[in-house]
Amino acid sequence: MTEAAPLDPEDRKIITLARSARARNGVPEGAAVRDETGRTYVAGTVALDSLQLSALQTAVAMAVASGATSLEAAAVVTDAERATDADRAAVRDLGGPGTPVLVAGLDGTLRTTVPAGEA
Repeated sequence: MTEAAPLDPEDRKIITLARSARARNGVPEGAAVRDETGRTYVAGTVALDSLQLSALQTAVAMAVASGATSLEAAAVVTDAERATDADRAAVRDLGGPGTPVLVAGLDGTLRTTVPAGEA
């Protein structure tokens, strides 16, 4: 679904954090997630010979490793049109199928918001 209403400030924040992670680290994607307490976890793409993780998978892993038990929202800044199935699955595993996944372009403009459980 395409976002038409003004963006919530907390959602704008995770898009901004995701965009800055991408730029700071020079990686293809940046992502940020917000847990059930409002804490945020920010990450970029991991591309090692032995480990390949998207930015959103890395952000979810950071949240889990820090003790988060749920997610309120997730954002990814990418040149892709939508979040991948694997990214939505990672968000769904921690946040549930209704967790919104915000997909923004490289300039930070929101493209779409989809529930993690939507195909």
